[in-house]
Amino acid sequence: MNAAASITGTGPLLRFALRRDRTMLACWVYALLASVIGTAVSFRKLYPTASSREQLAAGINDNGSLRALYGAVYDTGSIGALTAWRILGLGGLMLGLLSVLLVTRHTRAEEESGRLELLGTGAVGRGAPLAAGIGAALTASAVVGAITAAFLAGSGEQLNGSLAFGAALFGCGACFAGVAAVAVQLTGTGRAANGIGGAVLGLAFLLRAVGDAAGSGGPGWLLWLSPLGWAERVRPYDDNAWWLVALLLLAGAAQAALGYGLAGRRDLGGGLLPQRPGPPAAASSLRSAAGLAWRLQRGSLIGWTVGLALGGALLGGISKGVDQLVSSSAGVEQIVQRMGGTAQVTDAYLATAMNLLAMVAAVYAVQAVLRLRGEETSGRAEPVLASGVRRLAWAGGHLLHPLLGSAALLLAGGLTAGLGAGAVLGDVPGWTGRMVVAGLVQLPAVWVFAAVTVALFGLRPQWTGAAWGVLGALLFIAYLGPALNAGQWLLDLTPFTHIPKLPGATFHAAPLLWLTLLSALLAGAGLAGLRRRDIG
Repeated sequence: MNAAASITGTGPLLRFALRRDRTMLACWVYALLASVIGTAVSFRKLYPTASSREQLAAGINDNGSLRALYGAVYDTGSIGALTAWRILGLGGLMLGLLSVLLVTRHTRAEEESGRLELLGTGAVGRGAPLAAGIGAALTASAVVGAITAAFLAGSGEQLNGSLAFGAALFGCGACFAGVAAVAVQLTGTGRAANGIGGAVLGLAFLLRAVGDAAGSGGPGWLLWLSPLGWAERVRPYDDNAWWLVALLLLAGAAQAALGYGLAGRRDLGGGLLPQRPGPPAAASSLRSAAGLAWRLQRGSLIGWTVGLALGGALLGGISKGVDQLVSSSAGVEQIVQRMGGTAQVTDAYLATAMNLLAMVAAVYAVQAVLRLRGEETSGRAEPVLASGVRRLAWAGGHLLHPLLGSAALLLAGGLTAGLGAGAVLGDVPGWTGRMVVAGLVQLPAVWVFAAVTVALFGLRPQWTGAAWGVLGALLFIAYLGPALNAGQWLLDLTPFTHIPKLPGATFHAAPLLWLTLLSALLAGAGLAGLRRRDIG
């Protein structure tokens, strides 16, 4: 089959993919663009003069942990350069993750479900699904990059730097779409393909972080082994190295071409990597609904736990000297104190750091609940329930993960944040205990998001995906509301506003009890609805 025939039908498949994912894509694009716009507006408001921005940049570049988290600042007097510093590394990582998920969703996941075999009986070429998946990823990346460049240029930043910033974001999405194009040919399941893509993303971020943290005296060359490092070295508003954007696009194109080549060497439904045969008999733990749920969710829980542990270590490790960095702007100091609930800057910063980790844990909790809907729509729940397993037992097995798994995430994040803070501030045992408590106290707020998802799943299953919209809106308020001087009535909408701001503030149990009660009522309503509605 020639190349033109192999991609026959790509256009209709791409339109269908964009229509099918319109809600998910809107949430992702909104979140990424809100981060860019909110960050730029905040920097302009908090650092209005070039000297204040130069002082901030000097403090950032002198802090190895901050460089590991976000990279270095190159143009020290520009709002655009500070926005690029704050967004490019993590924004490129998130666009890469979106690309991996989209390509896998429209190729390997469709193949695994059997739908691609049905499409193949029509006028659809063998390579059309892969082309459509890559096209969806490129479309989402292009929208984020274009609007980012247009906003920054329209707000008075240098045009060439704004275009380079947007193009670097687009290049990250394109490069990791190519990674996913290869990953989906290697494995037989969508979960494994996402695992490979996530592992490559994690390695790219780690190489970039180590290279940036090393500074001039360490292995800075590690940056050149990471696509995220290439995006950072574009240096928007400074060098504007367009050749590195071209390198990202070339890497993505080469991997996509490799993916097309590998697709022609395997059978439909199979992967190139041999699958390890399972044991001759199932483990005794699989005899219960909770055991089956653990088997399905354990990989995700382990991955999220490791991620929060690393994030906690990074955030705790930069706590030394944060008071001098924050005090470079009275506005920033007020915001950190407002978010942290105390006038002591280090305590306020660490409280804010734990709040950020809790927001990440809320994303995990929503994802863990949504696994129930995935099991239902894929048809895997029906044979389990037909075997005599009660609906509430089936749902309860999965709901243990947002209930207890989110606690494990916050425990890991608080533990490593305490160890990191203790290592740089002194008194490791003391800071470790305080930060573990500061992490676990966030748990009722995380449970609220999980409970909202359970309520939607049980009462209005067709609206379950709206849980991402609720999560995104409330996290946006919690994250950027204090910086944008939002009214207290708006901040009160998010449960994180009501959590005691430990380690510096006074502990109050009443808000935690009310949030826990609200979670129980919402989850109970959802489970009651699940008992009465049809499955599927």
